[in-house]
Amino acid sequence: MTPYDLLYRTVLCRIDAERAHRLAFALIRAVARVPGLRAAVRGAYARRHPNLRVRALGREMPGPFGLAAGFDKNAVGVEGLAMLGFDHVEIGTVTGEPQPGNPPKRLFRLLADRALVNRMGFNNEGSAAVAARLARRGRRVRPVLGVNIGKTKAVPESEAIADYVTSTERLAAHADYLVVNVSSPNTPGLRDLQATERLRPLLTAVRAAADRAVPDRRVPLLVKIAPDLADEDVDAVADLALDLGLDGVIATNTTIARDGLATPADQVAALGAGGLSGAPLREHSLAVLRRLHRRVGDRVTLIGVGGVETADDAWERVLAGATLVQGYTGFVYAGPGWARAIHRGLAERLAASPYPTLADAVGAGAAEEEKKK
Repeated sequence: MTPYDLLYRTVLCRIDAERAHRLAFALIRAVARVPGLRAAVRGAYARRHPNLRVRALGREMPGPFGLAAGFDKNAVGVEGLAMLGFDHVEIGTVTGEPQPGNPPKRLFRLLADRALVNRMGFNNEGSAAVAARLARRGRRVRPVLGVNIGKTKAVPESEAIADYVTSTERLAAHADYLVVNVSSPNTPGLRDLQATERLRPLLTAVRAAADRAVPDRRVPLLVKIAPDLADEDVDAVADLALDLGLDGVIATNTTIARDGLATPADQVAALGAGGLSGAPLREHSLAVLRRLHRRVGDRVTLIGVGGVETADDAWERVLAGATLVQGYTGFVYAGPGWARAIHRGLAERLAASPYPTLADAVGAGAAEEEKKK
């Protein structure tokens, strides 16, 4: 048991989950504000492995492993998260207008499953405030920054495109890549936007808005999808991504399913609605990733997320076709050394594999599966 495991089991898990998140994130930001301390922590936790370098979304990255959206909703702690070794950080979800999200309690732990249930509801300061904060920071040394945007809850579905466009116009200049989130289960009607007849005009409008806002460079555009889509809908999104020249797809967001949990069903039901993340999502998210890769190959960058907790999980996503891998819930359960452990394990697995570089390993598992058929 690591010191963090002991701290988590004896202290943190006894605190309301959202309050524990705020306290932990405040500590990360406080450490990052002290130059000498930040350098010491970075030296201990952000060790780099040259064989993990990867090029994705037009950027050279020291590794493939990043922090998924949801942890830093308002871009207040990017430097602190980079200090802990994440190769890229995706902020948000940011909405066109500020909103408080759903009423507490809205974040719950399933300790027996190493999982979380959340119904946060896109609580954030709004795209104008986040854009102003990123403008003050400038583009100084930091990890690759993704900006995840979603629909303001109060905005009717008929005006959803305009809401996304507003956020795009404000935030695109500060993003290394932009993500359209249409897959959270916690904003009413949002997942309906995954239907391709509604997704096509949305992505087309966001692409045009990003090009207007940043005429001197192409800001990569991705879409984040749910694990609960039917196979034919996953295929339709893949085909749409190819048709529109989309830069990437993130697979996947949280699930509304509650299958196969170790936590007693009555306890889970008592928590109410929300998206489930963590270890129980692993196989379902992986299946969506594999299906996407079979459809798009290397023509679209895939980011694997959902149930990623160990280096084995991350390596499995790479072999399944993910150029980049993300996690969030694993950070909660594994603590500040999580990214370091993932990097070390990935480097070991790559060294023991027949692949000379990480890029050579991307999708190799899918190729092997095809050979066996």
